[in-house]
Amino acid sequence: MNSIFPIVAAVLQASSFTLDKVILSIRNVTYKTYIGASYPLIFVVTLLIFFIIRPPLPESLFTGRLLGLLLLSVVLQIGTNLIFYRALDHDDLGEIQTIELLRNFPIIIGSSLAFPDERKTSVVLLALIASLAIVWSHWERHHFKFARRTKPFLIWSLSLAPLSAGISKLLLQSWHPVSLELVRAGLVSVILCPLLLSKTRNVSLKALGLLVLTNVLTTIAWILFYFSYQRTGIIYTTLLFSIQPLLVYGAGIVLLKEELQPKRLAAFAIVLASIVIAQVW
Repeated sequence: MNSIFPIVAAVLQASSFTLDKVILSIRNVTYKTYIGASYPLIFVVTLLIFFIIRPPLPESLFTGRLLGLLLLSVVLQIGTNLIFYRALDHDDLGEIQTIELLRNFPIIIGSSLAFPDERKTSVVLLALIASLAIVWSHWERHHFKFARRTKPFLIWSLSLAPLSAGISKLLLQSWHPVSLELVRAGLVSVILCPLLLSKTRNVSLKALGLLVLTNVLTTIAWILFYFSYQRTGIIYTTLLFSIQPLLVYGAGIVLLKEELQPKRLAAFAIVLASIVIAQVW
């Protein structure tokens, strides 16, 4: 039962990311256009879910340490999205999703060191094997090979992904996932909309329809992801969620005609095997 949340989240997020690449290929839609339009939509979708579920949202969540963690998580979310979608706008899905898997490595190490309840040896070992497979898939001629425009996202992911994951875990000890997603989406919208509003004025009806669909998918995915954080922890969730880049990579090859790279495909197979073993084990 615990595996349902991250697996469903991975399928929904894979569908969303594939749509994102299609949206960014539409004329007059840049990564700034995408982000400027997406966060208000995420807020609206989350608000509808909030009214259906009616999760708690006490004033005590907006004081002291919790407020500081919330604001820091908003800053990290803004930085991550700007850098991620800039990279996605200029690179293929396979490259970006490989980095998505690679950043699991510091998340696993950082979480196992910071949180005693995350130190499950078998799951940590499998997650590390899966992450090392991704490192191997990009090792060519004694160095890592990544597209130039993608390097900022790689550096950001490896350095700040553990911090972001840790902050989310700490917040979810007090916050309901729906409430947290609602407030963060609202704060990000308030910050980014004035800066990016001019970029969203010429969005076509086709792009707008796809934006609504992808943001419904990604909102539900992240809420399920955070439910999994609460129930099973960072490392187990991260390991199972690793099927998401695998699904996106396959979609990029089949739907968007991206190049098949055997070494990367082998690494994804190792990730999938690690997930299956974790479930049986």
